[in-house]
Amino acid sequence: MAKTVLVINSGSSSIKYQLVDLESGEGLASGLVEKIGEPIDGHYKHEYNGEKHELEEPIPDHEVGLKRVLGFFDEFGPSLAEAGIVAVGHRVVQGGSIFPEPALVTDETIAQVKDLAVLAPLHNGPEALGAEVMRSLMPDIPQVFVFDSSFFFQLPKAASTYALNKEIAEQYHIRRYGAHGTSHEFIGSVVPEVVGKPAEGLKQIVLHIGNGASASAQISGRPVETSMGLTPLEGLVMGGRTGDIDPAVVFHLIRNAHMNVDELDTLFNKRSGMTGMTGFGDLREVHRLVEEGNEDAKLALEVYVHRIVGYIGNYTAQMGGVDVITFTAGVGENDDIVRKLVCEKLAPFGVKLDLEKNAVRSKEPRIISTPDSKVTIAVIPTNEELAIARKSDAIAQAGKDTYGNTVA
Repeated sequence: MAKTVLVINSGSSSIKYQLVDLESGEGLASGLVEKIGEPIDGHYKHEYNGEKHELEEPIPDHEVGLKRVLGFFDEFGPSLAEAGIVAVGHRVVQGGSIFPEPALVTDETIAQVKDLAVLAPLHNGPEALGAEVMRSLMPDIPQVFVFDSSFFFQLPKAASTYALNKEIAEQYHIRRYGAHGTSHEFIGSVVPEVVGKPAEGLKQIVLHIGNGASASAQISGRPVETSMGLTPLEGLVMGGRTGDIDPAVVFHLIRNAHMNVDELDTLFNKRSGMTGMTGFGDLREVHRLVEEGNEDAKLALEVYVHRIVGYIGNYTAQMGGVDVITFTAGVGENDDIVRKLVCEKLAPFGVKLDLEKNAVRSKEPRIISTPDSKVTIAVIPTNEELAIARKSDAIAQAGKDTYGNTVA
């Protein structure tokens, strides 16, 4: 009998889902719910067996949306009653210091996830809501929270601690939590097999570059650094986020532009990054502008690459060398121009890119450096859904989670 996990990623006005086959690692069916709670009609998309089914109708709330999703499985397949579901896994961005591991969805953990929304206001609330709804719709199936921040709970204190007043930091739980941890952990675990090197002692840098972007440094599969901090704002330049910026810019804008907290939050998280510099968060549009001779786009791309290369240099020094650099996520997997620009900057350190291999578009893991490159450069598609599914299955099989909650 098949063994599957339904993976749910709930946003404030959207839901992504995928039914994952644990044996093959493949997504059997997937879909998207958009424009929840908006005055215009919402949009559903359900894909299974090569067929796409779409529907537009009002979606007043998450409960209505998820009920319709379960109906799609009944109507278009695969039947969830026959799919061998062992768990429903819910992606959560921020687990804070409370959740170093996945946790069973209970009244207590739902409340804790909601409380942690102070650290991830755009994510944790909707993610807790999605789990609440699914728990009521599928009460006999274990529901599991899987946290993006858990992998980086292992960071050395020197990497996780801000040089902030100690009492304030402790009172308000201010430290570097990181994000995209599920992706970084997954990639780090498959790199040894892809490059043909033992995991023990392997020094690697993972570049998860998409609309959101982060980097991690790992030794023997354990994280020693990451670019995101208390929130996903810190670090690399992103589609709409500034990445690293002098905190005093906040004081400057309060005093001189008379901006309030909400305006600053929107500016830094949604109206900056590539969007703020070029008008587009999509790198494909930025490349188009560069080809047309747009100077703003040229500068933005230079800033983007400059920040990535800076983190690679930092992490290489922190680890005392690097064996593998892996590109993943939307830009990392598909943008050969960004990969080429980054590797050109690393050429003085013995990095040699195979231009033909770099230009190939593929969904398969691959090495794109030359055999004599001093650092192996790889492109590996991330699979956060599979990672979440495996972690959720482990909780379901154990009978209890690490917090003593009994699995249904």
